[in-house]
Amino acid sequence: MIHRVRGWVMPVLAALALGLALASALWQPAGWLALVALVLFAVGLHDLLQTRHGILRTYPVLGHIRFLLEDAGPELRQYIVEDNIEGRPFDRDTRSLVYQRSKGVLDKKPFGTEQDVYAEGYGWVAHSMRPLPPSDDAAREMRITLGGPECTHPYSASVLNVSAMSFGALSSNAVLALNSGARLGGFAQNTGEGGISRYHRAPGGDLIWQVGTGYFGCRTPDGDFDAERFREQAALDAVKAIELKISQGAKPGHGGILPGVKVTPEIAEARGVPVGRDCLSPPAHRVFDTPTGLLEFLARLRELSGGKPVGMKLALGDPVQWMSVCRAIVAGAPPPDFVTVDGGEGGTGAAPIEFSDHVGMPLKEALLIVHQSLVGIGVRDRVRVLAAGKLVTSFEMAAAFALGADAVNSARGFMFALGCIQAQQCHSNRCPVGVTTQDAWLRRALIVERKAERVHHFHSKTVEAFAEMIGAAGLCHPRELEPQHLYRRVNPWEIRTLEELYPRLEPGALLDGGGNGLLRGAWDAADASRFGGCA
Repeated sequence: MIHRVRGWVMPVLAALALGLALASALWQPAGWLALVALVLFAVGLHDLLQTRHGILRTYPVLGHIRFLLEDAGPELRQYIVEDNIEGRPFDRDTRSLVYQRSKGVLDKKPFGTEQDVYAEGYGWVAHSMRPLPPSDDAAREMRITLGGPECTHPYSASVLNVSAMSFGALSSNAVLALNSGARLGGFAQNTGEGGISRYHRAPGGDLIWQVGTGYFGCRTPDGDFDAERFREQAALDAVKAIELKISQGAKPGHGGILPGVKVTPEIAEARGVPVGRDCLSPPAHRVFDTPTGLLEFLARLRELSGGKPVGMKLALGDPVQWMSVCRAIVAGAPPPDFVTVDGGEGGTGAAPIEFSDHVGMPLKEALLIVHQSLVGIGVRDRVRVLAAGKLVTSFEMAAAFALGADAVNSARGFMFALGCIQAQQCHSNRCPVGVTTQDAWLRRALIVERKAERVHHFHSKTVEAFAEMIGAAGLCHPRELEPQHLYRRVNPWEIRTLEELYPRLEPGALLDGGGNGLLRGAWDAADASRFGGCA
């Protein structure tokens, strides 16, 4: 706690000196009251003017109570509140790790793991007896190329990027800080489906432009896709790739509405909608209604963008429908340049609790199905797979890579780097640290320059930790991670590698009649001409 106290020692000492002088000159009770008032005033003034802690800028004096409780030690949390590993959605250890890395302070922990290493589901990386040291610039070396043969402007992407979060869900200061951090660290920020705002453009960081069902930023007045507006936006230098959003993990198959009172001039400008009017995101796209139509639309976007990489994001539902997309690829439709797989555990600013809890396949199974199916139809070498869904630590990144990912997107990890304290007020416009609010007073808590540095540090330190884990396994690059490198405990007396739990397919196996279980059944039932359902 000393590093927190040090910043306001001088104003408090000055207030004490003045207060003591008053206490000696005035009647004693009045003097002591003056002393207390001056100390509180000095602390409050310091809190309002400092730029290090968003909580203190928003809640001067009172904000120190949170830090005192946080620093009260493991005893208070263990016996009164919670321990370090039981918090949800993210436990305290994970949050602390992000805070430490983003601030550039020591991110180590003493006294051994608190995890139950004999509990079902516990996982670990198989290290090598001949580990390799990571390079000095791992964050800039660990990159993948997005863009297949049809692309004239492929993009070299980091293995860790900012997942989709829209302006409107995020504050302007949060968007500026994320993009500034992306520019400093050489990674990409996904715009979310809310369009490319002035705050995405100003810092100059790389963007992956997400186009959702509302076609924000490239829509006609009645909500259809506008090809010319898309062409103009896609031509921006900052736009390095385009991602068509089919669904997201927290609320797949669920549309949304932004009430007119929240559609400010800035949000209207980014989305291409009228100010003050309700803004609808339908559950499904208007432009296509078949798997073949989806792939043809992606190819059209690639052409309109001038040859930039174009992919799709989805939370996996019925595997048969995804296999129908694979059937369309085999039938001759152009494949996407990348597929972003969002797990059902993914986050959002607001979702019906039933959708968050019980709709959408969890990431590990979804990632495996998408990866294996692309292998099974022989196109995995030309389609990159990105993973998203509660991926914050280097071990979670390693698990995703072992199951088939080429890169990882994180939203809440970068939110923590911005100062998020998991208050879970994202939907209320009352975010206490200015990350997910349009309230001007709350937004001022987030100092763009300082938080941009933290975003940069979190990225670089996490990628460095990932590189160390890859080296510990005796590997040179994440692409070498395979299922046999990770183990999982299935019960207290049995362990399996991920390869044993999820057997691999050989390239082209589905086309040759190979494969079994869920993949084989879904492939046999798939139809490139329809998604299925009552439509």
